[in-house]
Amino acid sequence: MDLGAGRRGVDMGPSAMRYAGLAAEVRELNLAFEDRGDVEVPIPERAAEGTGPKYMSEIVAACENLAPRVEGVLDEGKFPVVIGGDHSMAMGTVTGVASHFRKKQENIGLIWIDAHADFNTADTSPTGNIHGMPLSALMGHGAEELVNIGGFSPKVPPENTVLIGIRSVDDGERELVMKSGIHYYEMMKIDARGMCAVAEEALSIALRGTAGVHVSLDLDGIEPNFAPGVGTPVPGGISMRETYLLMEMIADSGKMVSMEVAELNPILDSANATAELACEMITSALGKKVMGPLSMRGQRRTGRLRV
Repeated sequence: MDLGAGRRGVDMGPSAMRYAGLAAEVRELNLAFEDRGDVEVPIPERAAEGTGPKYMSEIVAACENLAPRVEGVLDEGKFPVVIGGDHSMAMGTVTGVASHFRKKQENIGLIWIDAHADFNTADTSPTGNIHGMPLSALMGHGAEELVNIGGFSPKVPPENTVLIGIRSVDDGERELVMKSGIHYYEMMKIDARGMCAVAEEALSIALRGTAGVHVSLDLDGIEPNFAPGVGTPVPGGISMRETYLLMEMIADSGKMVSMEVAELNPILDSANATAELACEMITSALGKKVMGPLSMRGQRRTGRLRV
C-alpha cells in the first residue's frame, strides 16, 4: 500500500523484502515460515483521493481486510509479521492484534519506532497523508472512519504505548502527543540516556499489565545512512547498532506477540540495502544472536511463524 504516503514506491516494499531473503533468514532460526500473500490495495491512479484525508475509504477498506487476517493468525497460535507498505497499514495490523486479545479480555502494549510521531489528524496534517495519522487513530483521535476500524477504540491503552526515535513532529500534532498519555523518546533522550536504558524502560511500560507487545518499525526511524530506502528520511536517527540492540532486547523479553515493518521504498534504496536491513531487524526481534543460542522466544516459537 502506498495510498497513505506522499511519494510512490512503498507498495513494492514487500517484494523487496521477499527478494532480500526474509523466508530463508527466518528458517535459519529453526522457525517455520509461511507467506500468506498480499492484501489487495488499489493504486492511487485507480482510487479516488476524496476530500479530507487522502484515499481514506480505500485505506479503511484495506485495514478492515488486514485486521481479521492478523487476528486469524494469532487465533491459530502463530506469530504474524506484516510487511509493507506505508505506515497507515498499522491501523489494520494493530486492530487485528488487539481484537485477538480483546476476546481474552486482555490488552496489548505497543512499541512504535519512527522518525515521525504519526499523530496528526485531518485538522492538523499539513499534507492530508494518512501515513502521518495512524498512531493518533489507534489512540482514538481523528476521523471517525479511521478511529473506528474494527469497531472499537482505542486499540491500545495510551499508557502502554511507547514512541521511540522521533525527531520530526509537525506543529499541530505536538500538543496532541503531549496530551495523549503515550510515552515518547525523542532522539535527544536516546542520546542522553542510551538505547539500553530506553529499551528497558519502554518494555516495562508496554508490558505493564498487558498480554504482550506489538512492535511497529517504520524504517525511517533508522539513520538514513543505514536505511536510505525510505520516502521521508530524517537525519540524526537511530544507528544500526542501536536498532539491533533494541530488537534483541525485545526478543529477550519473550513478550513480543506480533510485528510489522513499514515504509520501505525500493525506488529510493541502494542495492536493496534497506530491504536487507529490514530482514535483519525482523530476525533479530525473533531471536537471532551473533553468539550463543537463540533466545528462549525463538525456541518457544519453533514451527509457528506466519507472515
